[in-house]
Amino acid sequence: MTAEPAFLLHRRPYRETSALVDLLTLNHGRIRAVAQGGQRPGSKSRQRLQPFTPLFVTWRGERELKRLMLMESRGHTALLAGEGLLCGLYANEIATRLLPLEFAAPEVFAFYSALLEALPAPAERALALRRYEWALLETLGATPRFCTQDGGALDPQIRYRFDAESRSFIPAEQGIEGRTLRYIDQGDWQPVGLASALKAVMRAALAPHLGSTALRSRELMLDLARRRQR
Repeated sequence: MTAEPAFLLHRRPYRETSALVDLLTLNHGRIRAVAQGGQRPGSKSRQRLQPFTPLFVTWRGERELKRLMLMESRGHTALLAGEGLLCGLYANEIATRLLPLEFAAPEVFAFYSALLEALPAPAERALALRRYEWALLETLGATPRFCTQDGGALDPQIRYRFDAESRSFIPAEQGIEGRTLRYIDQGDWQPVGLASALKAVMRAALAPHLGSTALRSRELMLDLARRRQR
């Protein structure tokens, strides 16, 4: 097969010296494969299979579990630290959880690539992360419908909360103003005042698909926030 652009999403030990990896690929979405020698100290595959490193990969196998044949770097690893690193880990974690195996998701790959470029810059990372989350929701056919449950327009003066079952919005005293939701629906997410509302909408829309198990990356983010407050 032709070498495929990819990123490592997750790696864990497999048997004695191999690694079981989840990769985000350009044309095949998420694949799971065995990387022989991926846990052996000093091996080339272990050195190359690092998070946030652009790769070229090939694999063999017709079943869900593939065997990696080629792993080559195609660029520099994104140098992430602090909050930027935790956002990157979050991006990897939700893709691993949400994307079905071998389900083509080229837009997710594109927004993931753009996210890695934005994460080192604090002013850019939140918006890039929201666009990446939206791409995941779109791939799953789970993007919010910015209307009421019966399909009506949102009232700018009323507050709403997201309803996961209908993927629409219902009135709620502690919700988000309809005016703000309509701005979000227009796709212009640049205004600073939209940031918290946009994050809340994405979190509510993603929650039903992530399941009940807490995200490890989110726990680490909360721990970082607590330490900063001390």
